Amino acid sequence: MSIGNSNSPEEERPSTDDRSEDRIVERSVEEPSIGTALKKARIAAGLTVDEVSSTTRVRIPIVHAIESDDFSRCGGDVYARGHIRTLARAVRLDPAPLIDSYDAAHGGRPAPTPAAPMFEAERIRPERQRPNWTAAMVAAIVAVIGFVGFTAFGGGDEKSKQPVAEGSAAPKAAPTQAGAKPSPPTPQAPQAPKPEPSESAIAAAPKDLVTVVLTANDGESWISAKDHSGRLLFDGTLAQGESKTFTDKDSIDLVLGDAGVVKLFVNGKEIKDKFQPGQVERLTYTKDDPSQGQAQAG
Repeated sequence: MSIGNSNSPEEERPSTDDRSEDRIVERSVEEPSIGTALKKARIAAGLTVDEVSSTTRVRIPIVHAIESDDFSRCGGDVYARGHIRTLARAVRLDPAPLIDSYDAAHGGRPAPTPAAPMFEAERIRPERQRPNWTAAMVAAIVAVIGFVGFTAFGGGDEKSKQPVAEGSAAPKAAPTQAGAKPSPPTPQAPQAPKPEPSESAIAAAPKDLVTVVLTANDGESWISAKDHSGRLLFDGTLAQGESKTFTDKDSIDLVLGDAGVVKLFVNGKEIKDKFQPGQVERLTYTKDDPSQGQAQAG
């Protein structure tokens, strides 16, 4: 009879589950996160965060956030992928595995969202717009000026009313006889100054609606626009030189992927905020703006 515990060779071997867990741990150690991989590659390349930001035009807070695996400041999955690809190339790292890792962790690459037809909300709205009195006043002033000019320069006898061909020489005065005194020049009626159209008259923005006009002046930018009920009006890329106009009775919500290249007009007035290139901005404007329209943190 044997005393003590006898262990068989099978009991001394590690189980299959233990070996699987060891392989998983080793794999997780071998594959660093996206932010860790970018940070290690940047340090290995001898670059600082400031240098990477200056080269890629990605803001310093966003670079720090991505290296900490925080993609909430990127403005969405589309810009997060773009920032990862740009930073990887700046530190001489292959961006494809990092993009695949991001897609695997965030539900895969989303399908493109079809753009909503412009002014669709405006076509189905039965509300009647008020007449544009500013434009009517400008037209009336121009008509009065034209009548005054016609009266001053087209009056007189029937001979003076004959049309003169454009570009022809002006009629010469009859020669003065010797000893005769020259007749004094006939005074002409002063011309009324032409009024300069106001900024609101140029834009012709209705007072009972909020009107937002976006123009991509210095490059292309992804934009998103929603009405006051959250209905998507547009979601896509605004090419350089292209413009989009959105209207609503209460408010317009905007997301600008690259606010530094976009020129923005609200209710006929240009927004003078100095947005930086690559800066993501979330904006909301109402009928009382631009006095109350303020940019939210990107």
